[in-house]
Amino acid sequence: METVLPNGASVTWLGHATVLIETPNRKRILIDPWLQHNPSCPATLKDPGHLDLILVTHGHADHIADVPALAQTHPCPVVAIVEIADALPRFGVDPANVIGMNRGGSVRFPAMGITVTQTTAVHSNSIDLGDTPIPVGDPSGYILTFDDGTVVYHAGDTDVFSDMALIAELHRPVLACLPIGDHYTMGPRGAALACKLLGPVPVVLPIHWGTFPVLTGTPDALETELELRGVPTRVLKLQPGDTVR
Repeated sequence: METVLPNGASVTWLGHATVLIETPNRKRILIDPWLQHNPSCPATLKDPGHLDLILVTHGHADHIADVPALAQTHPCPVVAIVEIADALPRFGVDPANVIGMNRGGSVRFPAMGITVTQTTAVHSNSIDLGDTPIPVGDPSGYILTFDDGTVVYHAGDTDVFSDMALIAELHRPVLACLPIGDHYTMGPRGAALACKLLGPVPVVLPIHWGTFPVLTGTPDALETELELRGVPTRVLKLQPGDTVR
C-alpha cells in the first residue's frame, strides 16, 4: 500500500496502543510503551532496542507500564503531561530526562528533525500507586511534525470529539493512529467519523483493538464504516510487529 511518510521514515505497530516511529535520520520514538505484559506484542519486540524519545499519552498501565524500565535501559527524554511528568521520578525515571508539557504546547527536537505537539483526548487518566489509582491531570494525544512538514497524529485513548476538526485545520495529519477497539475508547463507527473530521486524514492505522476479547472493533469494521460514510481514508491493516516504510 502506498504510504505518506517521509522517505526513510517508518511506523511499527507493537500491539495495543504502542507505536514505534523511526525518523528519516534513524531516530526512534516510542509512544505508550506497554511491551512486557502486552499479550499482542511479539516476543522478539518486547525489548524495542535503542530509543531516542518516549511519549506518554496517559497514565493507565497498558500505556505506561514499561516507561521506567525503558527509560533506565535506554536513557532518553520522556514527554508527558505535567502531572505525569511530576510523578515519573517516583518510579525511577531520571528527572533530568523528563519533559512535562500541556495540551496545545510544542517541543522541538532538532537532532531528530521533529516537533512534538500535545493535543486533547477524551478519556480518563490516573497512575496506579500500589492499590490506589491517583488522578494525574488530563489524557492527551500527540502530533509529530517532521521537518519536511509531514504530520503523524497518535490520538492516545479517546472517543471521537468535534475539535478533531481543529487538529485538521492546525496540523493536517497525513497518518492518524486511532483507537478502534470500543468499550474503553471509540469503536469503528466513532473512528470513521474521526477520520472525516481530521481532514479527512489520508491514512489511518487502527490501534487499541484485539488485545482482549472486550475490544471488539476491527480494521475491517472500520473500513466498512468509512465506506458507508464515503470517507476516502485508507486503512492500514497491520498485525503487531508489522512495519510500514
